[in-house]
Amino acid sequence: MTQPALLVLEDGTIFRGTAIGAEGISVGEVVFNTSMTGYQEILTDPSYAEQIITLTYPHIGNYGTNSEDEENDTIWAKGLVIRDLPLLASNFRSEQDLSSYLKAKNVVAIADIDTRKLTRILRDKGAQKGCIVTLAEFDEQAETKALEDAKAFPGLKGMDLAKVVSCKGSFSWTSQSWQLGKGFSELEDPKFHVVAYDFGVKRNILRMLADRGCKLTVVPAQTSAAEVLALKPDGIFLSNGPGDPEPCDYAITAIKEFLTTDIPIFGICLGHQLLALASGAQTEKMKFGHHGGNHPVQDLSNKKVMITAQNHGFAVKESSLPSNLVATHKSLFDGTLQGIKRTDKPAFSFQGHPEASPGPHDAAPLFDHFIELMNERN
Repeated sequence: MTQPALLVLEDGTIFRGTAIGAEGISVGEVVFNTSMTGYQEILTDPSYAEQIITLTYPHIGNYGTNSEDEENDTIWAKGLVIRDLPLLASNFRSEQDLSSYLKAKNVVAIADIDTRKLTRILRDKGAQKGCIVTLAEFDEQAETKALEDAKAFPGLKGMDLAKVVSCKGSFSWTSQSWQLGKGFSELEDPKFHVVAYDFGVKRNILRMLADRGCKLTVVPAQTSAAEVLALKPDGIFLSNGPGDPEPCDYAITAIKEFLTTDIPIFGICLGHQLLALASGAQTEKMKFGHHGGNHPVQDLSNKKVMITAQNHGFAVKESSLPSNLVATHKSLFDGTLQGIKRTDKPAFSFQGHPEASPGPHDAAPLFDHFIELMNERN
């Protein structure tokens, strides 16, 4: 028996659909992602904390879910919105259908709505505050309450979420990428020791560093520079993560201290924004952000174009770059800044996700550049 559900936006738009996840009410910033596959990796990406994810591809759930494709044990996203949930999930790796997975993870979700209409609203008006509510039956009082809840959501501007989703204690990581018939392997002969800040790190980032010979010590978001430097790392990695980078003063302070050394630094997504802020640049909230696996980005050094995975709602303002920080990559969708590097230090960063998961691997050589910088220092 199906259960009705509502999605109500702050502008008063109401979508009536079917509940496919946990029962309850969930409020967050509604964004859209254009990826055709990879819904489990998207859901478990901590960068989506306090956000309700709309997937634009119509059929979501075709191949089920499994424990190996999770980017984090917790789903930090506040909800999922899709057009159609298939009746069957078919894949040899599937362990659980999507609806059962959402219920097990306590995620409120809605299906059977016009996601094309919703995406057009988000495109034209920008990311909206929204509320998903499951119901016994539709009624006007529930719609009014959902609208009030949506409007009451404070929004992501000024919200420090990195310390919320971060690990509570440091740990070592040596697991490498999954291979058909082999699963995950372990790094046996590490060449580098990298300290990775967990601002909401995805597991595939850690695996791709391990693939390149890096033994990782993953540390919580609020770890001081002194604690990290005491570990004598060959390199420092600044991870992806959710929320506004500006309130993360603890991270910005630590990065400023790292920039007084010659230790190579590599940042992705939120880490990219934090490196920029620590270098004197500024960030800004985007209208609806970049969320998808088909974003063209140009490498300004050679004019080559990469198709990249993106997931961010804030960006570095190119006009704010100081003289020792130069642009390396730009989005061909809207011209926003996608990459930077310091001219006086072995430090660089990228706004997109070179680890993909899901998405193309065109930007994976950025990991190789990090390795090159550590080799040069050693």
